[in-house]
Amino acid sequence: MNTAIREAMVAGIPQLRRFAVSLAGPQQADDLVQQTLLQACSKIQLFDSGSPIVPWLITILRNQFYSECRKRREDEDVEGIYANTLVVEPNQVAYAELRDLDAALLKLPVEMRQAVIAVGWQGLSYNDAARAFECPVGTIRSRVHRARESLTALLDHERTAALPRRAA
Repeated sequence: MNTAIREAMVAGIPQLRRFAVSLAGPQQADDLVQQTLLQACSKIQLFDSGSPIVPWLITILRNQFYSECRKRREDEDVEGIYANTLVVEPNQVAYAELRDLDAALLKLPVEMRQAVIAVGWQGLSYNDAARAFECPVGTIRSRVHRARESLTALLDHERTAALPRRAA
């Protein structure tokens, strides 16, 4: 790894840490940044040296966070032992709505999905999201607005399609 890339990675650590805190909280942020930098070093040959490194690192960090979340969910109750001890069943309507939202989110373009998750779920301000994605605030506002409109249309369409049809 050349010196310029190494210096750019070190210079990006404060921004990575802020983004990690917004994703995972302050207790896990340092570990997440460290894992990101290790992953980046092992995959440095995939980096295009003509582009800025911080967005690439943020992508690695976000993917690392999502992978850890998925792994944690899978590891928590592998054999369903805990689920079998539940006395009260979960709210099926809320579960179905969440499943529909997940499916609708996956239908959005990546940029729109990331923006609406950053602002709507993670609670980042438009300015913070714009800094994290290294784009103008107006772009984030537009992505979030279009994502919300698309989600509304997708969820309304799925609910309408799920209604039973009456014979005429």
